[in-house]
Amino acid sequence: MLESIIVFTLVSGGIYALLALGFSLIFGVARVLNLAHTAFFMLAAYGMFYLVSEEMGIGLGNIPSIIITVVVVTLLGLVSYKLFIDRIREHHAAVLLLTIALALVIQEVLLWRFQGDVRGIPSLIPGFTEILGIRVLNQYLLTLGMVAVVIIIVWLFLSKTKMGIAIRATANDPEIANLMGISVSRILLITMGLATALAAVAGVVVAPLWPLRPIMWGSPLMMIMVIVVLGGLGSIKGSIIGAFIIGFVATVVSLDPFRVLGGGGPYLNVTFVLLAMVIVLVVRPAGLFGTIFEEERL
Repeated sequence: MLESIIVFTLVSGGIYALLALGFSLIFGVARVLNLAHTAFFMLAAYGMFYLVSEEMGIGLGNIPSIIITVVVVTLLGLVSYKLFIDRIREHHAAVLLLTIALALVIQEVLLWRFQGDVRGIPSLIPGFTEILGIRVLNQYLLTLGMVAVVIIIVWLFLSKTKMGIAIRATANDPEIANLMGISVSRILLITMGLATALAAVAGVVVAPLWPLRPIMWGSPLMMIMVIVVLGGLGSIKGSIIGAFIIGFVATVVSLDPFRVLGGGGPYLNVTFVLLAMVIVLVVRPAGLFGTIFEEERL
């Protein structure tokens, strides 16, 4: 049971970390709460299904499907930001309404194209590997590897490159960044593209693991909102650590190793996740790594 908790915590925590990282990026830089973030995650999962499936799709190989899915979904995120969100990003209530409407449009399009049936694709890498006497599915190892590589790349990008420094400067104070010659509008567009790409990667790794349904964006959205509040709004480090905390809580409650929930763990999953957030916020109202709104977040 312990090995199952460790594996599932790492896998679910890694997926949530990718989603929360993108959500925190766009909020920290543009002050935009993009409620359509997980809809692009869902779109990527279905895109992967369409490209790989021979029955309802075109039957491409795994690697071309991954590349095409991430690129196309990222471009769609950029287009949606430029056409819709950028025009009203200063009006926060309007952004919330627009992004939830965008998510519902994506949901209805997928429902029209694929109906409401549960879909799925086989593991990208079949079989398992034995590690310290524990059999771990190769698909889980692939997921963990992709998550780790992507997080490291994003961290290096934000901390070591000129563009990453420009993104952090814009997050700290867009007016000062603009005076220093940084194109704030360009940085916001790049940040949106990066955030959407992270959601797309999460969708790609989830496609073989989760059942695909046109309403699958709702639960992850609530989870990542809990994570970013738990870790501290706009905090990259907080989002990653918070994701694994929530992944652990959700895994323990679902598996219910001590059988104290009478088999109702999966149904009480969200309840305990919210309870964990409340406990942390009672102790630290700003979250684990939260800062005052005007201070540095990235």
